[in-house]
Amino acid sequence: MKVTGYRSLLTKHDWGRLTGDANGVMPEPRTDVHVLILETDDGLEGVGVGPHGDIDRVFGAVEGEDPRAVTALYDRMLSWVFKTGHAGATFGAVGAIDMALWDLKAKAADEPLWRTLGALDRFVPGYASGLDIALDDEALVRLYERYADRGFSSAKLKGGLDVTHDLRRLLAVRDVLHRNSTHPALMLDANEAWNRTQAVRFVSELERTVDLAWIEEPVRRWDAAGLASVRQHLRTAVATGENLTGLEQYRPLLDAGAVDIVQVGNVWGITHFLRVAAVAHSHDLPVSPVSYHANPVAHAAAAVPNHLSFEVQHLDSPIGLRIDQEIMDGGIVLGDEPGIGIRVDEEHINAVRAANPVAGITGPHVRPRRAGLRLVPESRRDLRHLS
Repeated sequence: MKVTGYRSLLTKHDWGRLTGDANGVMPEPRTDVHVLILETDDGLEGVGVGPHGDIDRVFGAVEGEDPRAVTALYDRMLSWVFKTGHAGATFGAVGAIDMALWDLKAKAADEPLWRTLGALDRFVPGYASGLDIALDDEALVRLYERYADRGFSSAKLKGGLDVTHDLRRLLAVRDVLHRNSTHPALMLDANEAWNRTQAVRFVSELERTVDLAWIEEPVRRWDAAGLASVRQHLRTAVATGENLTGLEQYRPLLDAGAVDIVQVGNVWGITHFLRVAAVAHSHDLPVSPVSYHANPVAHAAAAVPNHLSFEVQHLDSPIGLRIDQEIMDGGIVLGDEPGIGIRVDEEHINAVRAANPVAGITGPHVRPRRAGLRLVPESRRDLRHLS
């Protein structure tokens, strides 16, 4: 079996509401979902998800090769861009190809990927995460009631702009989750909105009332000294890693003792997750994947010894994708379909030229001008989307 080509597709996920974080809010309820299909000479096809606009920089490393040699091809893709680097958008393309290669490997073995990777149990424990900063308090409660109905007793809220606002919402969600646990786990994601002093000041105030399981990305993702300082001054754990594009970017954080919960983005692929999980395990640290559409890394999470909890952002699927998994009992129950378990209805999805997301003027993927420079909460005008 040899890789012969690829197709790029674009579909949408309809959240039925606006999503966002401390950096901004998406302009509409539907967001893009990029799908990659790797073609082979025997007709078997592999599916990967995530933006992959730089695919032509690395596809030559896998073209004509046996897709079952996944880890060797992963390293070959990294070597292919040795001089110019593999970070950023290129790493997204590597991740999408890597997912599709693992999908092919498991399909060739006629078994689900979690079996191929050696998992014993198909259940992946998770936590609810609604990307919820745009919701008013009533809508927030309704959202997490849906998660509670699926058995969740842990939740991560978006925040970081106003401590009174965030505390009120954390307590409201805690009340919802009490139906499933006497001690629900609550997390807050600041998405790099603070400097180290602001982070300690903000979270210390929250800790007077609520027992946080972790604070996520309190300062910039690469700030090893800052993250270590925050960690030393707070009771709650520090989580980071979703935006690190390459195993080497974790080394300074681990060497500095700057992280308690090692996170990995789904969009960076299966092999990257497995390697980060192994390095984290060598430091006696848990690993926690940050979600993306179809939760592809859940198969790998089921197979590592130090998986803590998997972020679950959505309870339904993008348009045109059928995913062989169920969200129930506070986690993800993986199915028996061979591969990653994603079926693509191409009649309902647009075929496109491979592309990266268009840069926005504002929104959660654009860092605000005053991020990390706020002394007091935002003005009422700036907080109008927060209730």
